Amino acid sequence: MGQAQPKRRTALIVEDDAELRSLTAALLEEEQLDTIECESAEAALAVLLIGGQGIAMIFADVRLPGAMDGIDLAWEVKQRWPLLPIVLTSGHPRERERVCQLPPGVAFLSKPWQPFNVLVVAEEALASAQARG
Repeated sequence: MGQAQPKRRTALIVEDDAELRSLTAALLEEEQLDTIECESAEAALAVLLIGGQGIAMIFADVRLPGAMDGIDLAWEVKQRWPLLPIVLTSGHPRERERVCQLPPGVAFLSKPWQPFNVLVVAEEALASAQARG
């Protein structure tokens, strides 16, 4: 009989810049993560509500189109799924000042980031979630 394949973890990437979203997905896929890509917080929340049990982490931009930004998404997710790791990122100075408004346990990565930094922060977020859960 064949060996059962271990279930891969899935990262939800929320970024309105298609090129940056694809780059982030490629980086996380190198780390053996499946990815789901969304360009708005509302779309990400819909993914979570419909099939969120398979999501291992969220990597989201702070500035997003629509009524919710990344910080709003982080608060909503932490209320519903408190153990789900979230990494927010932004390159805008005004957004960096809002880091103090993040829910506890949400990591922040300034843009422009280096690919290695995305991998490190993703692994740290997943490892801390695994330690808690």
